[in-house]
Amino acid sequence: MFDKKDDNSNSTTDVFRPAKGSAKVVIGHGVTINGEIKKADEVQIDGEADITMKTDNVVIGHGVTISGEIKKADEVQIDGDADITMKTDNLVVGVTGQCKGNIETHNADVWGVFDGDIKASGTLTIQEQGKVSGSIEYQNIQIKLGGKLNGDIKLSDKIQPIKKDVKADNNISSNS
Repeated sequence: MFDKKDDNSNSTTDVFRPAKGSAKVVIGHGVTINGEIKKADEVQIDGEADITMKTDNVVIGHGVTISGEIKKADEVQIDGDADITMKTDNLVVGVTGQCKGNIETHNADVWGVFDGDIKASGTLTIQEQGKVSGSIEYQNIQIKLGGKLNGDIKLSDKIQPIKKDVKADNNISSNS
């Protein structure tokens, strides 16, 4: 009366698979968010955010204020106001961008204002209207005519990531 289904047959559960593609998060204008974004391919912030996030690409729009931490991102563009701690491969501070905090990046391209601690293991570029101040450590630097640089400036042949510095300090104190 009841037929047993063949285990090798395709079932309709395939319909419930999640859609493939990018995971994009958009925080709209006028929206305030507090919390954590654990993983997204791209985050675009047009509202206010106080968040911790792990994502591939982050765009902080003009007129947006953000504070928090970005743990790992391939590319970050700041056109608004940001007070952040982050690790990224490429940082762009746009003409309208105001960024302060603790940044570890491979390349940084500053068109606006950066104030804080920055370690650039690749190239730090300060554009014509760019201003960088604070504790600056870089491997290569390019300052366009009109760009400004002020603070504790250190040329480094090879910048060690922050975690390796901490481990090295722990090993030295352990051996003492």
